[in-house]
Amino acid sequence: MTERLHHPRRPGRPRGAKSGDTRARILAAATDEFGERGYEAASMRAIARRAGVDPALVHHYFDDKQSLVAEVVEVPLRPDRLVGAALDGPIDELGERLVRAVLTAWDSATVRPAAVAALRSAIGQGPVARMLREFLRREIMHRIASRLGDDDDAELRAELAASQLVGVIMIRYVLEFDPVASLPIDELVARVGPSVQWHLTGRPPGGPNGPNGPNGLDSEAARAKNSAHDE
Repeated sequence: MTERLHHPRRPGRPRGAKSGDTRARILAAATDEFGERGYEAASMRAIARRAGVDPALVHHYFDDKQSLVAEVVEVPLRPDRLVGAALDGPIDELGERLVRAVLTAWDSATVRPAAVAALRSAIGQGPVARMLREFLRREIMHRIASRLGDDDDAELRAELAASQLVGVIMIRYVLEFDPVASLPIDELVARVGPSVQWHLTGRPPGGPNGPNGPNGLDSEAARAKNSAHDE
């Protein structure tokens, strides 16, 4: 009688489990882990342990923790990738690239409903809101601040720039106030981009109508000061 050899089973999908069931179980585990521990403290290994699968299987279905968040909140958009692409280029054009990238993504009919729902969740209360805020701070704010350099106020400038973008998003896509809601993207980029750039670099936007230009605020203040001296 030949003895049957029992080889140890390789880690992976549990025996008899279907691919869709495994993926759904991982998502459910991620939702619970993010809800209890937040985005920062949650780990792929902990999510795998909660789902009862090998960590390699989590990476098989999801590239990273960021992609898990996008799936959990059901947003067909990776804001970290969107911002990452915009950060790739000259720093002097970063404001315009960020505004254009964000508005172009939000203008998509397939993205907007879920993105608006995610934004409303982020400003709400509860574990999902906490997770989203941690995700946005870590994967967007910190990335922008790192791109700006090691200055002491890089994080402040990144948050001020983001505040401009969030304000436009709220007016255009959540509240849907005209004329901002119906302005072409190019016009919004031309109007908002310089303000975002100002916050990012700490330098006022140039041009004849900028604060440092011949028609800008600084020039008006200088003329007023000179007039006072002439009196």
